[in-house]
Amino acid sequence: MKKLLIANARLVNEGETKDADVLIKGERIEKIGSGLSAGKNVQVLDAKGKFLLPGMIDDQVHFREPGLTNKGDLATESTAAVAGGVTSFMDMPNVNPQTTTRDALADKYEIASGRCRANYAFYLGATNRNIEEIKALQVGESCGIKAFMGASTGDMLVDDPQALELLFEHAPVIVLTHCEHTPTIRDNEARAKAEFGAAVPMSEHPTIRSATACLLSSSQAVNLARRHDALLHVLHLTTAIEMGLFSKVHRNDKRITAEVCVHHLWFDESRYRDLGARIKCNPAIKTTEDRAALLKAVNEDRIDIIATDHAPHTISEKGKSYFKVPAGLPLVQHALLCLFDLAKNRKLTYEKIVDKTSHAVADIFGVVDRGYVREGYFADLVLVDPYKQYVVSSRNLLAKCHWSPFEGHTFSSTIDTTIVNGTIAYRDGVVSDEIAGQRLDCNRSR
Repeated sequence: MKKLLIANARLVNEGETKDADVLIKGERIEKIGSGLSAGKNVQVLDAKGKFLLPGMIDDQVHFREPGLTNKGDLATESTAAVAGGVTSFMDMPNVNPQTTTRDALADKYEIASGRCRANYAFYLGATNRNIEEIKALQVGESCGIKAFMGASTGDMLVDDPQALELLFEHAPVIVLTHCEHTPTIRDNEARAKAEFGAAVPMSEHPTIRSATACLLSSSQAVNLARRHDALLHVLHLTTAIEMGLFSKVHRNDKRITAEVCVHHLWFDESRYRDLGARIKCNPAIKTTEDRAALLKAVNEDRIDIIATDHAPHTISEKGKSYFKVPAGLPLVQHALLCLFDLAKNRKLTYEKIVDKTSHAVADIFGVVDRGYVREGYFADLVLVDPYKQYVVSSRNLLAKCHWSPFEGHTFSSTIDTTIVNGTIAYRDGVVSDEIAGQRLDCNRSR
C-alpha cells in the first residue's frame, strides 16, 4: 500500500495552527506528529513554509450534469475544484432531467462514478408535488433536500404553502433553502422596466433581488423549521438584516444553520460597474455594509459554512441584456485563495477559514471520516503556499466555461498541492491523470 509523508507543514486544524508531519497510508491518514520517519518506499512532500489544511468541502455547486454540459460537467468542474483545494463537493438538483426523484438521484450517482477528481454527493430537489419521493428518501441516499423558495428553473420553485409544510414536516434529512420572495422580486422587476425599459443596468440587480425579498423568504424558512423541529440550512445569505435570524452558538447546538458564499464576502455592489453580468448571481451581491455584516457574522459564528455556489455559464450567455443573462459565476478554483487574502487583510483567521470550509460542513451534513485532519480519516488535504502569488489568467482557468470574474487579479497565495483519498490530484499547476474522487457518506438524519 502506497505511503506519502507530508513533512514540515504548518497544520491548520481544529482551531489551532502548529508544526506537524502527516503520514498517509493508502487512502487514509495513518499518523500525525513531528519528526516522523519516512522509511522505505515512502514519497515525501516537503511542506516547509506552507499551510496544510483539510480540503474544502463545498456544500453548494452547480456542475451542470446531466443535461447542461455545454456550461460544465462533473469531470471538468471537479478538475477546477481540486486545482482550488476543494476535495469534496455537493451538487445541486437543477439539471436536466431535474434530480427530483430517487431514480434520478441514483442515475446521477452512476454518471459520476469514475469521473470526479473530487469526492461527491448529490441533493434531491423538492417541488410542489414530490412529497412522496421526499418521504421515501433514505438517509445516505442524498446529502440533503434542496428547496428553491425563490424563482428557479422549471418546476423547482416551491411556493405552495401546503407543500412547504409537508416538506419541513416529513424531510428525513436536512433541508437546504434558496430564500428569495418571488412576488417582491416580480414587483421590483416591473418597477425597473418602467424606469429603464429594456436597458435595465446590472447595477439594479441588488435592488431587484432586494434585501426585503431575502428577509421575507428566509424568515419563512426559519419559522417553518422551528414549527416542525426540522434540520434547516439556509444557503448563500447576502444581507445584514437577515443575520438576526441566526444564533451565535456552536453548530452542534443548533438545528438551523447558515451559509455565506465567497463572492458575497469578496465583492460588493461597486463592482457591477466594471464586472457587470459576470457577477450577476442570485441572491445578488449587495452593499458594502452587507458585505461587512456577513464577515462579522462568520467571525461570531452566526454563519456556519462558507461555500461557493459555483454556477458556470458560457461567456456568450453572460453577454446578454439584464433579463436574459443567467445568474451565476464560476468560483471553485479561486475560493480558498479569496479567503486567504481576506485572512491576510485580517478579516478572517486561517483557523476560521478551515472551520467554515471543512469542519462545519462535515459536522452539519454528517460526512463520515472527512473534514478534519485526524488519524484514521480519509486523506483529503490541501497545501497552500502563502508566500507565492497567483495571477488568474485565461491560461490557467480549468472550468469548462473558461472565464472568471478574477481574471487579471493577483492573489497573494497559491494552491500548491491537493490530495484526495491519499492521491495527489493536483500539484504545482498540474492536474493528475488519476481519478480519485469517491461518493461521500453523509449520515446525518432528522
